[in-house]
Amino acid sequence: MRGLLTLSGMIDALSDRVGRALRWVAMLMIALGVINVIGRYLGAELGMQLSSNALLEGQIQAFAVIFLLGSAYLLRHDGHIRVDILQSRFSARTRAWVDLLGALLALVPFCGVMLLNGVDYVALAWARGEVSPNPGGLPLYPIKTVILIGFALLLAQGISQAIKAAATLTGREAQ
Repeated sequence: MRGLLTLSGMIDALSDRVGRALRWVAMLMIALGVINVIGRYLGAELGMQLSSNALLEGQIQAFAVIFLLGSAYLLRHDGHIRVDILQSRFSARTRAWVDLLGALLALVPFCGVMLLNGVDYVALAWARGEVSPNPGGLPLYPIKTVILIGFALLLAQGISQAIKAAATLTGREAQ
């Protein structure tokens, strides 16, 4: 169990690093929004077009990166929605069972299905060099790749959560 808890600790550390890095993506998303708004209104005053589809799509893709890569960080810190009215009444052992079964019966299989089905989807986007249909839009294949990365991180964090729940159930202290 000690080796599994070490693995869990490494996965948790990765999720934390990714989560902290996403702060910069959030700042980029905000900056793109501000630049686009200023460009739109200043451009209107000057009679010029200073905003672009690339800025709008960059903002949307930054949000997608935060959403997809941040899900593992959110799971790590128990930020996902739960039925807290019930969860708060459970003993630590019952919560551990719910977490273990939820991870093994729902989260891990779902992530596995998404990864298996997503590989062809992403590979096709790369093969086509898929880009946005909007004039001046951004390439789509990089952001589609983030789908796979996000589900891989979520799968890893789900395994980490299952390890910690199993450690609780067996009376071992999780890291």
